[in-house]
Amino acid sequence: MARDSTATKQRILDAATVEFAAHGLAGARVDRVAERAGANKQLIYAYFGSKERLFDTTLATHLERFIEAVPFDADDLPGYAAAMFDFGVAHPDLLRLLQWHTLERPGELARMEQNHQSTRRKLAALAEAQAAGRVDDTLPPAELLAVVLAVARSYDDPAPTSVTARRASVTTAVRRLVTPGPRP
Repeated sequence: MARDSTATKQRILDAATVEFAAHGLAGARVDRVAERAGANKQLIYAYFGSKERLFDTTLATHLERFIEAVPFDADDLPGYAAAMFDFGVAHPDLLRLLQWHTLERPGELARMEQNHQSTRRKLAALAEAQAAGRVDDTLPPAELLAVVLAVARSYDDPAPTSVTARRASVTTAVRRLVTPGPRP
């Protein structure tokens, strides 16, 4: 009987998501991924090569999902930040995975092609919106994007009194950051 490699790879990635989100790269165990996926360890290494590549592939898979789920609009950065916040609240495991990846594989996220392309498009859109006067130009596009991303990821640090209140704070903060005009 032929093995369904697509389904097996997906089970492995699903199991890896759970494992890496809970334990990071250093604490994750390929044995537990294999057991959860109903696959053997050797198959995981055959498909992904190493635990590090499995970690990178797991993040890349979810990064693509995030990019599709949260469209970027340079003319509505408060809405973008709110959508990122909502995605984080709905998928805290994926944000934990991203945090682990950032800590344990510094620089790798920037080298992932879909992240690189997405960031380049966002920076170009921000530069155009700033040049047209639709977005405040106090910060260069890369710094502005970094600040918006940091604010949007504040869904649980520290724990908000309510998700609704934190979401409103994220939206207000980004709106104040990007609205052109005199500062109070």
